[in-house]
Amino acid sequence: MYVKTERFRPFEKKLWLASPTMHGEELQYVREAYDTNWMSTVGANITAVEQLAAEQAGVKYAVALSSCTAALHLCVKLAGERLYSRPAISHGTLEGRHVFCSDMTFSATLNPVVYEGGIPVFIDTDRDSWNMSPTALERAFALYPDVKLVVYAELYGFPGNIQKIRQICHAHGALLIEDAAEAMGAFWADVPCGGFGDYAAVSYNGNKIITGSSGGCLLTNDISDANHARKWSTQARENAAWYQHEEVGYNYRMSNVIAGVIRSQYPHLEAHIAQKKAIYDRYWEGLRDLPVQMNPFDQTRSKPNYWLSAMIINPEAMCGQVRSDSEALYRPEHGKSCPAEILEAISGLNAEGRPIWKPMHMQPMYRMHEFITVNGSGRAKTNAYIAGSTEDIGADIFHRGLCLPSDNKMTAEQQERIIAVIRACFD
Repeated sequence: MYVKTERFRPFEKKLWLASPTMHGEELQYVREAYDTNWMSTVGANITAVEQLAAEQAGVKYAVALSSCTAALHLCVKLAGERLYSRPAISHGTLEGRHVFCSDMTFSATLNPVVYEGGIPVFIDTDRDSWNMSPTALERAFALYPDVKLVVYAELYGFPGNIQKIRQICHAHGALLIEDAAEAMGAFWADVPCGGFGDYAAVSYNGNKIITGSSGGCLLTNDISDANHARKWSTQARENAAWYQHEEVGYNYRMSNVIAGVIRSQYPHLEAHIAQKKAIYDRYWEGLRDLPVQMNPFDQTRSKPNYWLSAMIINPEAMCGQVRSDSEALYRPEHGKSCPAEILEAISGLNAEGRPIWKPMHMQPMYRMHEFITVNGSGRAKTNAYIAGSTEDIGADIFHRGLCLPSDNKMTAEQQERIIAVIRACFD
């Protein structure tokens, strides 16, 4: 029971972490698809989305697909064939090969590596950005010099030094796949996220900065790769009058109806980012005298899209908290709090928060995979660790961090109530 905050009256209507923001123009393009009867996986909306996505990321080509996960899968498949020239029909283009992957991310970032038979090796997190640590990546290449593929995710719309990551990859002859699902509209050193990877993917999922309810795009500067991805995404049909197939394909192409929603959202991207930044700034101001920190980023080189505002509690201000694989328990303490307590209090307001992404090396299916930190390598064996640990930075951030309600339709008054309930947790 959230005894410190039970005096707060809940919102009448659920306040979401992040939900779609519609503007009305979406119906124009959906109606166009309906009126012209282009309700399938071809049409003017798809062509427009591919052009907009490429222009926004500063790349030459985009391929509109059913999800960002589909885009990441085809990124991995393209990279595997480019690196290893596997036959068209095989168990996977990465069969038995190690791939360096971001550790603190959603499983969709690296599941495509497993689809293609690869073996993820997890790279620990940089405390100053919450993204993959360049130092840990350098150590990983020293331990695994034969690795030729890195999959890097940009967390919550706050870019880390992906320019340095790319330099490290190319110095070791490795390709870089950039998972920019959460970072559309963000920049590092004036280069848009999605424009750094040899291959990249962006997302239009229902909670993203712009949305079509679903969908994603694969980004590339190579026309042959773009065309190959389009072919794979439509069941790899050959150019023949009948259904001719020479390799495995997928049902991954974007719907022209979904593309109509996405097409209408692009003009609102900058407005959505400004709204998200205002939310982040209000949290920063409202919580700055508490023993907490907001999402860190390089004030000089990083230009976030502020998709999700998150916070981390200082080690000395953590109350007792333990977690199993499915439950969390905490012990209330005066002047201290923890993510489990704050999330319970936020939920009591009828609002949605969530824990920071649980690192992949802590997930049951990946606990026996290699995990590389700035200090060494090993395998996760437990959910227990010391707050402030320098040995497992991702696990420490997961232990002490949480994502705050960041819906850009949240009013300033609603956010002030969220801030008040967080402050009350430290009473």
